[in-house]
Amino acid sequence: MGIVAKKLAKTDDGNNNIFWTTMADLLLGLAIIFMTLFVLAMTGFTQQSLEQKQNQIEASKELIKELKEAQIDAQVDPMTGDIKISDLELFELNSYTLSAKGKAYLDKLMPIYINNIFSRKELVEGIENLIIQGHTDSQSYAGLKTKDEQFMRNMTLSLQRANSVAEYMFKTNYDKQYSDKLRKMVIVEGKSFSEPILVNGKEDYNKSRRVELRLKVKKTDIADVFFHGVQHL
Repeated sequence: MGIVAKKLAKTDDGNNNIFWTTMADLLLGLAIIFMTLFVLAMTGFTQQSLEQKQNQIEASKELIKELKEAQIDAQVDPMTGDIKISDLELFELNSYTLSAKGKAYLDKLMPIYINNIFSRKELVEGIENLIIQGHTDSQSYAGLKTKDEQFMRNMTLSLQRANSVAEYMFKTNYDKQYSDKLRKMVIVEGKSFSEPILVNGKEDYNKSRRVELRLKVKKTDIADVFFHGVQHL
């Protein structure tokens, strides 16, 4: 009996070794597949990101050129095409109603801006939203006692100003074939005085009061693509 038991135990140990060796090979194989998919995904996203960034830079250069030729004063980010517009160009102090000067300014700016973006198919396909943001300075309103009250009063003003720009944008003479896409992309935001413009460490009130036109680029979740690929193995 003792000899038989030893033989059986030896046989069991052999089977266990074969099982664990097989599992180790399987796990190693899966790890290699995971790493391969991850590298392919990262490479694809890097290439996609570089192409999208190049499209933005090219559009920004052309936008800066066209605005300069039209003698439109606007601060354009050469890397993203984002635009900062001083409230002095658009509104009277503490008002969200566009002035005659503001309407004339948008009449010139918006067609150039919208046509520049939406005429570029590769650029538009990578854009999730066109965001119109209102910003204020941090100067206090009379009669409001707390910082929170000041912040929310400015939040209301910044949102109203952004909405006024968005509403008038659709009235400008841009190429109307882009209207459907524009309606799907546009978002209006109020930022109050949460993002002031600082000069030499101090807030520049004139520069802080502004409306920004910003492009939000689409972002694909790497994990989704990664596991989507695994499901098809």
